Amino acid sequence: MNLETFKFEIDGDGIALATFDVPGRSMNTLTGKAIADLGAIAEEVAKNPAIKGLVITSGKSSGFCAGADLGELGGQGGGSAKPPANEEARLKAQFDSAYRMNGILRALETCKKPVAAAINGLALGGGLEVTLACHYRIAANDNPKLQLGLPEVKVGLMPGGGGTQRLPRLIGAQAAAPYVLQGESMKADAAKSLGVIHETAPTADLVEKAKAWVKANPNAVAPWDGPNFRIPGGAPHAGGGRNPVYTFAPAMVAKQTWGNYPNAKYIIQAVYEGLQLPMDAALRIESRYFVKTLMTPEARGMIRSLFLSMQALSKGESRPAGFAPYDVKKAVVIGAGLMGAGIAYVQAKAGIETILLDVSQEAAEKGKAYSQRIVEKDISRGKTTKEKGDALLALIKPSTDYSLCDGADIVVEAVFENPEIKAEVTKKVEVHLGANAVMGTNTSTLPITGLAKASVRPANFIGIHFFSPVERMGLVEIITGKETSQETLAKAMDYVLKIRKTPVAVNDHRGFYTSRVFGTYPEEGMTMVAEGIAPAIVENVGRMAGMPMGPLEVSDSVGIDTMLKIGRESAKVAGKSYEQNPIGDLVAWIVESQNRVGRKAGKGFYDYNDKGKPSQLYPDISNKIEVKVSECPPALKAEYTKRLLYRQCVEVARCFEEGVITDARDADIGSILAWGFAPYSGGVCSYMDLKIGIKPFVAECDRLADTYGERFRPNALLRDMAARGETFYSRFAPKGEKAAA
Repeated sequence: MNLETFKFEIDGDGIALATFDVPGRSMNTLTGKAIADLGAIAEEVAKNPAIKGLVITSGKSSGFCAGADLGELGGQGGGSAKPPANEEARLKAQFDSAYRMNGILRALETCKKPVAAAINGLALGGGLEVTLACHYRIAANDNPKLQLGLPEVKVGLMPGGGGTQRLPRLIGAQAAAPYVLQGESMKADAAKSLGVIHETAPTADLVEKAKAWVKANPNAVAPWDGPNFRIPGGAPHAGGGRNPVYTFAPAMVAKQTWGNYPNAKYIIQAVYEGLQLPMDAALRIESRYFVKTLMTPEARGMIRSLFLSMQALSKGESRPAGFAPYDVKKAVVIGAGLMGAGIAYVQAKAGIETILLDVSQEAAEKGKAYSQRIVEKDISRGKTTKEKGDALLALIKPSTDYSLCDGADIVVEAVFENPEIKAEVTKKVEVHLGANAVMGTNTSTLPITGLAKASVRPANFIGIHFFSPVERMGLVEIITGKETSQETLAKAMDYVLKIRKTPVAVNDHRGFYTSRVFGTYPEEGMTMVAEGIAPAIVENVGRMAGMPMGPLEVSDSVGIDTMLKIGRESAKVAGKSYEQNPIGDLVAWIVESQNRVGRKAGKGFYDYNDKGKPSQLYPDISNKIEVKVSECPPALKAEYTKRLLYRQCVEVARCFEEGVITDARDADIGSILAWGFAPYSGGVCSYMDLKIGIKPFVAECDRLADTYGERFRPNALLRDMAARGETFYSRFAPKGEKAAA
C-alpha cells in the first residue's frame, strides 16, 4: 500500500496497527487522501490472511481526529471539475461523493476481522464516526482535552460518516439527540457510562490494550449486525406503535430553530428513516440527506463564515503584510469601568503586564476586582488553579499614576464616549509613550479621525472597539483613521490576536461598521411598532428571523436613554428635531414621560425580573401607539422578516460603497459576532449572496422602498453588482484572492 496519511505495520501476532498521522499538520483531519487511505487499509485487512485484526490510533499528541476537512468540503460546492452531462448524472455524482466515506467505513466494519480504536485525544465529527465503525473503542483517561462528539450541526452540516445511524443504535435516539442535534461533546467517563466506548486507560497503554482485545475477540461483529440486536429505547415503530421520542423531536427542534436550520430537520429525518432499516440501507439514507444539507445556502454560508473565514481571520490573514510581528508585553487601560475592567482581564489572561488607570485609586481597584471575581468563579468551577489565578491577577496594577505608562507597547483608552474627555487622557498618556507605541481608543461611534486630532502621533492612533462583556465576546473591531498607518493597523491586529480575539478591520465613519448597521435593527423594529404593529409580533418575528433578541429587547439592552441622546445629537447635526419622526417621539415618550430607560433600570419596553430577565412587554405602550395589526399570518411574518433583515443588509451595502468595510469576510464575521445577525445565513453578505441572490435582493428592496420608505432603496453598488452578476465574495474578496462566489 502507498499510504500518505497513515503509518501501517503488522506485529508478530498478525495484529495490524494503522497510525493516523497527516504530514505537516498539528491535528489530523479527514482529507480526501485520508479517506482513500482508510479505504486501502480496509481492503488490505480484509484480503490479507496474515492480518488477524486491526487497531487504529493517532500519531498526534493533539488527538485522534478533528473531523472532516471543511476546507475541502466547503470548496466542493457539490460539483466536480467537469460538470456531469445531465441532472441525473449530477445527482449521482454528488451521492457517490457523499457515500464514499460511509462505504469505506462499512467495509471496515464488515471485514470479518476485529477492529479496535485506541483514542488518545479528541475525536470529533468524522473522527468519532471512524471509531464508531470499529468493534471496540478504548479512550485515554489521562487526557483532560479528550472530547468525543459530532459538532457538524454547528456549521450547518450533519454527520455524514454514519453518525446519525451508529450512535442512536448504540445508546438510543433520545440519548443521542444532544450529540447529533446540538453538537454536544462528551468526556471519556461520560462516553463509557453511555456505552459509546468500552473502556478507558492511560494513553501509554491504549494500543496494547486494544491489541489484547483484538486477539481475544477474533469473531467480533458490530452489535447491529448480530441476530438479536435491538435499538436501546426502541425503534420508531417498536411494538407496533409510534415511539414518542420520534413524535416530539420535530416539534422540539422547530421550537429551538424556528425552521431556520434545514440541517436539523434532515438529521431528524435521517435518524427516523434510517433506524427502520438495516445498516447498509440506513447509511445510504444518511448520505442522501447529507447531500441535501450540503447543497443548502445555509450550509454553504455557515461553512464559509463560521469555519473557513473565522479560522482565517483568527490567524491574522487580513493583517497588512510587510511588518515585523509586534509582541505586546506591557499594555495600559485607561478607564476601569465595566469595559476597561474587561479589557484588563483579557490582557492579563494572555500574559500581558497591565496598568489599569482611573481618576481615583478606589475606582481602579474596583476595576481589578472585576478580574478577581472571574478568577474566583473559574477556580470554583475547576477551570483554573489558584496559582494560575493569582499569577493572572498579579499582572494587573490598578493606579492613578500616568508615569507607570512608561515603556508600554499599547494603550487602550476606555473612558466615557465624550470627545473632550478622550482628548484629555490622550494628551496625558502620550507624554509617557515611546515612538513606536500604539495609542488605541475604545469607542463604538465617535470618528477616529476626529479623536486623533488630540494626538501628537496620529499615525499611531487607532480605534480598538471591544464588545461587552469583553471576556465573552470574541470580536474586536479595529478602525483606521485618515492618518493611521498600516504599521499601526498591523500592530493592533497582533495585539488582538494575542488576547485571543478575532479582529475585523474597517475604515473611519460615525458608528463605523458594527454600531452603524446594528442600529438599523432596533430602529426598524420601533418603526414597525410606531406604525401600529403589535410589539409582541415585532419581537417574535425578530427572534424567528434568527436574531438573538427582538428589536425592543435590544433597545432595552443598549439603553433607551442612550438611544435618545444619540438620536437627538444626530438629528441636531442634520438640522432636524428627533421627535418629529415616529421613532424619536416613541423613544422620548418612554424615557421622559414613562421614566423607563431599559434593562439597567429594570424597566424599558419590557419589565425585568430580579435576575435581569424580561418578564413582560410594557402594557402601556398601547396607550401611546394604537395597535392596528394584532395577528401575524405567514405572509405577514415573511414581510416583517424581510423588513428586519433586509434593512440591515442595505446598510451593509452602503458601508461597502463608502469604503467603511472592504472585505466580505469581515462583514460576515462582524455581523454574526458583533450583533448576532442570523447565524444560519453565514452573515449579511452570505445572506444576500447565497440565501437571496443579489439580483432578486435588489428587486425586492425596490419594492420595500416603494412601500415603506427610501431607507430600503438599493444603492448604486448593489445595482451594479446585480447587473454584472457579481456577489460580495467576488467583488470584495480578500486582497490577492479570487474567492468563490
